[in-house]
Amino acid sequence: MLIRRRSGSTHVARLSFLLKLSTLGHCSSIMTSYFPPGVSNGSSPAQSPLSPPTQRSSALSNRLTSVLSASYADSDIRDALETLSVRGIHNSAETRRQLRLDVQKEVVDCNAEIVRDFGKVAEQLRRIGGVITTLNQTCDEMRKHISLAKQDTTPVLEEATALMAQKKDTETKQRLLDAFSKHFLVPEEDLMFLTAAEEPIDERFFEILARVKQVHHDCEHLLGGENQRLGLELMELSTRHLNSAYQKLYRWIQKEFQSLNLEDPRISSSIRRALRVLAERPSLFHSCLDFFAEARDYVLSDSFHYALTDAMSGGTGAGAGGDPSVKPIEFSAHDPLRYIGDMLAWVHSTTVSEREALEALFVADGEELARGIQAGLNSEPWARIDEEEETTFDGRKALSDLVNRDLTGVSRSLRQRVELVIQGHDDPVTCYKVINLLSFYRTTFSKLVGAQSQLVDLMQVLEKFTFGHFETLMRDQVSALSTDHGAMIPPRDLSPPEFLLDALEELVSLMKTHEASVGPEEPTDSGNENRFTPVLRAAFDPFLTLARSSSDELKDITAQTIYRTNILLAARGTISSFAFASETHNSPLSAALSTLRTNLLDIQHQFLLETSGLQVLLDALEPFSKTGKESESDSEREQPKPHLADLTNLSAFQPDALVASSQQLDDFLPSALMDATEHLKRVQSASLVQSVTEDAVEAFCRDFEFVEGMIIAADEARGMTQVSLGTGGSVVSGQSGKSRKNGDDQDGDETEDEKEDQWSLRALFPRTTGEIRVLLS
Repeated sequence: MLIRRRSGSTHVARLSFLLKLSTLGHCSSIMTSYFPPGVSNGSSPAQSPLSPPTQRSSALSNRLTSVLSASYADSDIRDALETLSVRGIHNSAETRRQLRLDVQKEVVDCNAEIVRDFGKVAEQLRRIGGVITTLNQTCDEMRKHISLAKQDTTPVLEEATALMAQKKDTETKQRLLDAFSKHFLVPEEDLMFLTAAEEPIDERFFEILARVKQVHHDCEHLLGGENQRLGLELMELSTRHLNSAYQKLYRWIQKEFQSLNLEDPRISSSIRRALRVLAERPSLFHSCLDFFAEARDYVLSDSFHYALTDAMSGGTGAGAGGDPSVKPIEFSAHDPLRYIGDMLAWVHSTTVSEREALEALFVADGEELARGIQAGLNSEPWARIDEEEETTFDGRKALSDLVNRDLTGVSRSLRQRVELVIQGHDDPVTCYKVINLLSFYRTTFSKLVGAQSQLVDLMQVLEKFTFGHFETLMRDQVSALSTDHGAMIPPRDLSPPEFLLDALEELVSLMKTHEASVGPEEPTDSGNENRFTPVLRAAFDPFLTLARSSSDELKDITAQTIYRTNILLAARGTISSFAFASETHNSPLSAALSTLRTNLLDIQHQFLLETSGLQVLLDALEPFSKTGKESESDSEREQPKPHLADLTNLSAFQPDALVASSQQLDDFLPSALMDATEHLKRVQSASLVQSVTEDAVEAFCRDFEFVEGMIIAADEARGMTQVSLGTGGSVVSGQSGKSRKNGDDQDGDETEDEKEDQWSLRALFPRTTGEIRVLLS
């Protein structure tokens, strides 16, 4: 309805404006009919046949002016015209006369419709007001009823709440009494079964023991109250019963250990449970473990000796025995790697079996043993070794320690035999394979029995001993080579010496062995080192140093540089295939090769300069170059600077010498690249030779460009223009512009200075830098 009202108002506004336009149009028509067409607007009122009053004329003029001054771009006029167009009115005299009346009638109708719409809105608002009044009355009545109901039920609810609280307190007290009687009072027959020596150790024993322990533990809470008498009596009684029960359990375990077969997978669950329970008394538990460890150490030592010597005899030792396909380990003593590997494999197998058996015996059912020992340590603080620090029991560590104690005799025998075998062997590769084998088993034993175990320490000791023997063998080889003069003489082709190639071949075997080893890399203190770095220092660095020192036998600098380059190329090529070796040694080798490459570049550059004859010109131009100026002493700097025009006075730039230099350059260019490559043919890297030659050629081109620039500058300083030498050898002078032939007659009285002015440096040395780059590309 609001939209309708707004649209009606807009329509009425448009009609009103249209009515205004119709009035103005009517006035215009009256004005047109009143004044003849021929009468000018500027005519005087005295010239008019009829003279209306001045005021009427002014009002009519104002209206007419208002109509004429109206802009049809105005939105109101545009909307009024649009409304007039929509109505489809024809422009006729009758229509213009009735337009005002029609518009006024339509405005009145629209206003009447708007009034009716507002009347309907007012009626609806009155009805809404009545509904709101009724709702307010209903809400007031509901509030009164709720207030009365609350007043009536409050006393009843309070009484019910109090009764329920009393009932809850009574029930709680009854439950507490029943729970106390059930928990803290143990029947007499159960206590007799717990402490009597003739009663067996079975499930009932452990159940009664657990209940008595719980009573003893819970008595601590009774001591926290005001009346401690009940708690003290119950705790004293439970303590006496517990001590008797643990003594009974200790004697029973000692008896069972005498007939226990650890290799039997069907170990009694009763003894496992008894051990876990006895762990709560650390002193009794450790006494059992000491007895057990001594017995197992003797058994395993005897088994190891049997595996070494008597495995095929079918004796009655502790080993498998009687299998003819099994040979004693001592049969492979001639092969150190196999011999040591067999012994380590036996120790590993025995360790795994021992650990599995002990796990089945002590921790097969989880961490109950650890919790029992921890509880015992907490209950017996006097049993701690260090009274200042609290001891925390680690079950896995205790199990590993027990395994190590069982293998004490085996470890001692293993160390003696490994050291004897290593001392009698002189093959470095085999020694390093043994080192990797020991490293592998060190990692394996570390995972199996812990990093701080006796077996891991033994592997580390043997590994250090073997590596020390390996270093001794390497030092002996280097010492023997350093005293062998024949081995230190460089080969004729400047290839790496034979002893270095042998050492690199041996190093490859070592690196392949390291790469094939399954032992993981251990983190080192230095980020640039790894496990193989000590091997490189022992088996690579001394031989490389010895080979580099052998280059001192060469007196030729070029041969010495090539020889050292070949040595480093062979060394880097050997280790580059192995990341763990390149990680530490590739950078120093690359830096040394970079220095040698610079030396080779200087040698090759000097070779190009001397072969082409350009070195003579560069030496002559030394005073004119920037480098020459910087190297001058203070006394030489005080001398006058040489002028470019004096360049022709130098012997190297005399016509004959310059022509000879140009001819030497022409002879050099066709085979320059082949000669340069041939000069470094003994370098055992074609890519390095190519790279050095390319850089040397580039440096040669820069030197030639400098010489060319100095020649052109000298000609310009002498006043000579560009000179072209044809078949007749004509020369054009920049001063006179005349051309002369070599065959022309000249005056005999011409001075020597005048003859010098008639030849150009550029004409005698015509090669350009562009030609040089093309020929050497």
